Amino acid sequence: MNILSIDTASDICGVSILENKILLCNLDSNTGRTHSENLMPFIQTAFEKTRLHLKDIDLIVCDDGPGSFTGIRIGIATAKAFHDSLDIPCIGISSLETLAYNIKNDGLICSLIDCKHSSCYFALYQLENSIYKEIISPSANSIENICNTLNNSYADKEITFVGDGSLAYRDILKNNFSSAIFAIENNLNSYNLGLAGLYEFTKSNNISSELLPLYLKKPQAQRLLEEKNNLERCDGHV
Repeated sequence: MNILSIDTASDICGVSILENKILLCNLDSNTGRTHSENLMPFIQTAFEKTRLHLKDIDLIVCDDGPGSFTGIRIGIATAKAFHDSLDIPCIGISSLETLAYNIKNDGLICSLIDCKHSSCYFALYQLENSIYKEIISPSANSIENICNTLNNSYADKEITFVGDGSLAYRDILKNNFSSAIFAIENNLNSYNLGLAGLYEFTKSNNISSELLPLYLKKPQAQRLLEEKNNLERCDGHV
């Protein structure tokens, strides 16, 4: 099975082509969220390097979030366009699940993506015998509440933390979890995304053209507008 993996949820624009679990080509680069300019050239370059074409692709995997609102929409729109053109199966994978694939040792894996203001996108996974099982589904929460959630059920467990949230709140995590392990690689990776997509697809034979972004928080522009409207309503009642 030839897999095209597209990752645009962060500053990294990533494209990989896999033959099952074998990496044929990987193009991951921090492009500063100029994904609209770089994604298609990356895909074209990947096809040229592997001497493959879109018609040779059996599965398209894209990152459905959480992450950059604009980046996620670009990746999903591209995957859906390819699906529509040749009816290629496609599947969306959470960026938090992709981060968990950075860890190869069995145990609990906590994926954390910093979303500022002492908050993170967060999910917990269990890796056993090369199978990544979701234990706590993705959510957005304060780092304090995340620590409380983990301490309530996993205080005596060794947890590996991965993602830029584990870097931003490393001291807090170390104070809460004496046996915490911190990943060396904390970036999203389109190869890992492809592996996660392959596993989910073969597990459920999940074929979808209705890819939807995993938005765990409202876009900043929407939040600011709502705050402005709330203030105006309050002012109107003074």
